[in-house]
Amino acid sequence: MEKRTKILATVGPASDSIETLCGLILAGVNVFRLNFSHGSHEYHEATLEKIRQAEQQTGKKVGVLQDICGPKIRVGKLETEFSLKEGDTLEFVRGEIVGKQKSEGVYELSINQPQILTLLNVDEYIYLYDGMIRTRVVEAGERIVARVENSGKLASNKGVNFPNTKLNIDVITPKDERDMLWAIAHDIDFIAVSFVQRAQDMVRAREILDANGGKIQLFAKIEKFDAVENIDAILDASDGLMVARGDLGIEVPYYKVPSIQKRIIKKANAASKPVITATQMLLSMAQNETATRAEISDVANAVLDGTDAVMLSEESAIGKNPVKVVETMAATIKETESVYPYGKFDKFEYLDETDMIASSTARLAVELNARAIMSLTGSGQSAKKMARYRTSVDIYAVTHDEKTARSLTIAWGVEPIMTVEKTSLNLMLATAVQKAVKLGFVDPEKTYVATAGYPTGVAGSTNYIRILKKDQIDYYTNMVI
Repeated sequence: MEKRTKILATVGPASDSIETLCGLILAGVNVFRLNFSHGSHEYHEATLEKIRQAEQQTGKKVGVLQDICGPKIRVGKLETEFSLKEGDTLEFVRGEIVGKQKSEGVYELSINQPQILTLLNVDEYIYLYDGMIRTRVVEAGERIVARVENSGKLASNKGVNFPNTKLNIDVITPKDERDMLWAIAHDIDFIAVSFVQRAQDMVRAREILDANGGKIQLFAKIEKFDAVENIDAILDASDGLMVARGDLGIEVPYYKVPSIQKRIIKKANAASKPVITATQMLLSMAQNETATRAEISDVANAVLDGTDAVMLSEESAIGKNPVKVVETMAATIKETESVYPYGKFDKFEYLDETDMIASSTARLAVELNARAIMSLTGSGQSAKKMARYRTSVDIYAVTHDEKTARSLTIAWGVEPIMTVEKTSLNLMLATAVQKAVKLGFVDPEKTYVATAGYPTGVAGSTNYIRILKKDQIDYYTNMVI
């Protein structure tokens, strides 16, 4: 395995051709992100079809993540751009109006979710234009008046953040629900839920999936200050997390973002749940041929923190050279992993018996200097549990279906190499070994460790470990299936 940390790349106008998608996969992309804040269902359907074609052409398995936009709060339409100065006054109207300048230094405007205004208190902050303009509430009640604390220009439909106010609004909008139904119909692998505040938001997302027969991994985007406060319960209700550092850096003091990132990654690792580090990782490469040294260090530090995946947004969606960006990120990951602190065997508590099997398998593989671990997994969970120990030994996942295989494309150090029919354990192991030898994943001269569950196909039943040396590999290779 060339790299163990996965790359998640957003697809957009700069990268939505089959040729570029193939280039991105070969450069190191493991999962593609479809951003449902932009584009129609027809556009995303066409993009998805191209991704699947690129997957076939390259022979590499990739996952697809749908990022639903959530209740993004925005300024309403403005008559003209506001040139705001420190000390100016903003009056927020609860109805829907066209914002305008009332007098010298006094501006009137609305937001797309006016019910939020009733929750504000004096001395709470309102950030505009995605954090570029800071205002403080000086009058609350029947009307909201805020004082501008730094200069800036405000245009229509720019983002608004309330870093001190618990909003308690529905995270999943009617549009999000329609988008989730699209994801179910198109067999998407992951959904990232935006603006999560509490565990109930993820429970609601799960209810929508369950009610419509959706088997999709749910990732909570951590970008609200109250999500950080409720992180343990949110993690329990999610299949994975995304540290969405853009809005998070507005919702909490920016200097706290690195320590929050580290804590969230550590918690996700302990729970054997994948975690994505996102936003502005190589942003300068959207316009430039090279990244800044600070950006390279940012990617490297996320890798050293233990993140499962690092994400590209504008860089791959609208940047001038998406393939070059991925090559840069992949090279940074590979170099960083050369000094990675592998073997985190004493970092985590055992949550159940399968944790013990996973730890024992990973330790044994290291002690034997095994070439790889072959994990026969029905749900994919046993491979993720082994991955949390961050072993230096590759983990090959053998699954019973493509859905499970793709769910592992985002897991650190796991490579889903094939699917096999659910039969007897011995027959599945023989099939896996024969295919792995043929595909070049298994060298009969090397040592491997196989793990599986009995009875087969039952989630959480991993209880079997076997060492595969030349004699055993030859036995399975020559076995009549």
